[in-house]
Amino acid sequence: MQHKGTTADAPQRHRRGKFTGARIALSAALAAATAGGVIAYANASTTTSSVPALATGDSRNVSEPHVPATVCRTLAAGLTMAGRRSGSTQEGAAPDTTRIQQALDACKQSGSGQVAVKLVASGSHAAFLTGPLTVPQGVVLLIDSPVTLYGSLKAADYQISSKPTCGTVATASGGCKPLITVSGANTGIEGVRAANGTQGRVDGRGDLPLYGTATTWWDLATQSKNNGGIQNNPRMIQAVKSDNFTLYDIDLVNAPNFHVSYQNATGFTAWGVRIKTPASARNTDGIDPSGATDVTIADSYIMDGDDGIAIKGGSAASKNITIKNSHFYGTHGISIGSETAAGVSNILVTGDTVTGTDANGTASGSSVGLRIKSSGVNGGPVTQVTYTGTCITQVRMPLVFDTHYATGSGSTPTFTGIVVNGVRATSSVSGAKNVISGYDAAHPIGLTLLNVSLDTNTVTAEYAGIGLSNSTLKPTGTGVTTSSVTGSGTVPTCTFPAFPAL
Repeated sequence: MQHKGTTADAPQRHRRGKFTGARIALSAALAAATAGGVIAYANASTTTSSVPALATGDSRNVSEPHVPATVCRTLAAGLTMAGRRSGSTQEGAAPDTTRIQQALDACKQSGSGQVAVKLVASGSHAAFLTGPLTVPQGVVLLIDSPVTLYGSLKAADYQISSKPTCGTVATASGGCKPLITVSGANTGIEGVRAANGTQGRVDGRGDLPLYGTATTWWDLATQSKNNGGIQNNPRMIQAVKSDNFTLYDIDLVNAPNFHVSYQNATGFTAWGVRIKTPASARNTDGIDPSGATDVTIADSYIMDGDDGIAIKGGSAASKNITIKNSHFYGTHGISIGSETAAGVSNILVTGDTVTGTDANGTASGSSVGLRIKSSGVNGGPVTQVTYTGTCITQVRMPLVFDTHYATGSGSTPTFTGIVVNGVRATSSVSGAKNVISGYDAAHPIGLTLLNVSLDTNTVTAEYAGIGLSNSTLKPTGTGVTTSSVTGSGTVPTCTFPAFPAL
């Protein structure tokens, strides 16, 4: 990664800095505590004190990305998409799929080279309409402002052969290709941010009726919940085995399913990403790193109808992940799990805010602040997770560390070395509570709570060894032991920025 260095970029840095300044006022003492790592806590499985290793997160030296210097192909928009729709002919056969894919393929790189395929406006035309695309090695799909890349509403465009029918509720999943598949290293999906704050956009149109029907992608998700079955909806972006992938200054809105899934790869940076999908849209996770190493998610705004972030360690471990200076609206929180069988470790979450309602004022159906979730079905070791300077408001469950997220057996979830240093929760909803639930007496949660100020201290707790310092939350329950610890830092002073206008 390289720092921006041109004079023309200075106003952009100033605009981003303005948002950063509104986020959280962290004390020097808290910053020192995070950097120094001198926090004593009670080990859950012994009677002696120990000093946990604080998480350091991403092992890379990550700075703000920049768009590629070389543009390999430039494509001009030919649509206006009034009301985010085109005419029947265009909706029946997305006109831009082939030309965008041909440009991407023509620009494929070998080695570590990187170039851009740039989508630009042409007069009053600022829209592209496409079916599924694949971004190959060394190519960045670069979307100029105010251009929008719209996903096709024709379910058949996404169909995977011999799989359940895309655009239906079925007994199995896997019927749909993603809107954008990322294949190969050194790739990206990036936008150009204008002086007025607008930036390139991808719109999955999850709220609009599918071609030839009266049913939306989100309707299918609701039907699957109410009537059983599994919705077959496309993810917006899926990157698998794609090292060094970047999302930068890009708006991702109205995804039919997950917005971003990053799987089994090393080196992922999401910076200046703005995800905006209503809290009522089911299964629309924001960003999900799975089997991922060296990840930074920074300076981003995430609003969706499921987990804001869900770090998973199912078939492969996830480790060295930083989530910083980002803001979450109407989501199910900043999550780890529920798949942790292969392990999750060295996760640093710092300087973030979580608001339980979305930008439209709609409350999340499962509003959580910080959450680690797993179970005997898909559990494994979660260790060395550090949360600092977190501000939470209007949620139902500020803190959740739950090894019984689902019923079943076969594997054992263990949460150890979990440190929360500096969290404030305000305006919690009626009936709000916290959960600290270890697996059993032989596998208690190892948790440290320092500088914790919650406006709801109701907690369901079992099987945990908890170190406490300056914490309003003092859990008790079966198999719960607590001890006083010595640590530095303060409770953060909080402000909650509004979701930016897109």
